[in-house]
Amino acid sequence: MADLLVVEDDPDIGALLQRGLGAAGFTVAWVDTAEGALRHMAQARPHAVLLDVTLPDGTGNELCRAFRQKGYAEPILFLSAKDEVADRVEGLAAGGDDYIVKPFSFDELVARLSAQLLRREAMAGAARLVEVGGLSLDPETRQAHYKAVTAKLTQRESELLALFMEAPNRPIARGDIFDRLWLDQGGASLNVVDVYIGYLRGKLGDVARAGGPTIATVRGRGFMLELTR
Repeated sequence: MADLLVVEDDPDIGALLQRGLGAAGFTVAWVDTAEGALRHMAQARPHAVLLDVTLPDGTGNELCRAFRQKGYAEPILFLSAKDEVADRVEGLAAGGDDYIVKPFSFDELVARLSAQLLRREAMAGAARLVEVGGLSLDPETRQAHYKAVTAKLTQRESELLALFMEAPNRPIARGDIFDRLWLDQGGASLNVVDVYIGYLRGKLGDVARAGGPTIATVRGRGFMLELTR
């Protein structure tokens, strides 16, 4: 079963997660500070992270960004009592794959965690290389290449780019993108599509500057991977 890292400063919730996820078949390491999480990541690469937003020595959003900057591309699921749409959007924009509001159903948590792990496994088992307009994407390493340019993506960014590469130069509606990538995540809204479009555009900035494909906005129709400009 998968190895998990739980970052949670509340001892009651941390112990509950460690005990419950362990009973569900996961191997669980639990730390209660951002510093402890960074130390753990320096020595291990868990299959997924469950991350509290409020920590005694930082925020979960800051820690998530630090993980992504260090190349960690596995699923990160936020657990937080903050339930505003803006809070969810901020967590997803920081690089999170899902955002679960406390108090939560433990069965739902396990189901959503398992869905993320299955999605990651499916991507790893997919064709290793997709290529369109000189842009190639390796779903396993989550790296996009164009000429001498390499962009390192998160799992969700890689999934989003792969979706666009299925239909280059054809607009995909915001709602269709949401249904393909976020429909199974309770609490997510259409805003998350715009957040990740911006995120992906930022990662592909050097590709665009090198003359490669870009993510274009098509007014009234959605977004598309534009191969010619």
